[in-house]
Amino acid sequence: MDADDRHHEPCLELLATHPGPLVVPLLVVTEVAYLLASRLGAEAEVRFLGDLASGAFVLEPVHPADWLRVAELVWRYRDLPLGTVDASVVAAAERLGISVVATLDHRHSRVVRPAHTAALTLLP
Repeated sequence: MDADDRHHEPCLELLATHPGPLVVPLLVVTEVAYLLASRLGAEAEVRFLGDLASGAFVLEPVHPADWLRVAELVWRYRDLPLGTVDASVVAAAERLGISVVATLDHRHSRVVRPAHTAALTLLP
């Protein structure tokens, strides 16, 4: 959403060319909305909410079993630190068998070892 951000072009290209579906764990929505509102204002947050309403993304809820996995990941990678939102992405990827994840936090995400694959493929 921020054309001045150094990651804008690669992210825009990913969103424009990825064949989909683009699965967004529900906890990510709260973090993205907060970051957009605090950095770019209400207009950016509302645009993001409109994208969600239009079905641009598949929202993935946190399943009951995910919470224990999230807790395990937060504890295991506490020195990063890996927070609840990032751990929920890993838990959802494991449950859904997804090995490709879009994130700008490659430094931390490269360290995490999911249960279902040797490593996640990180985009963009």
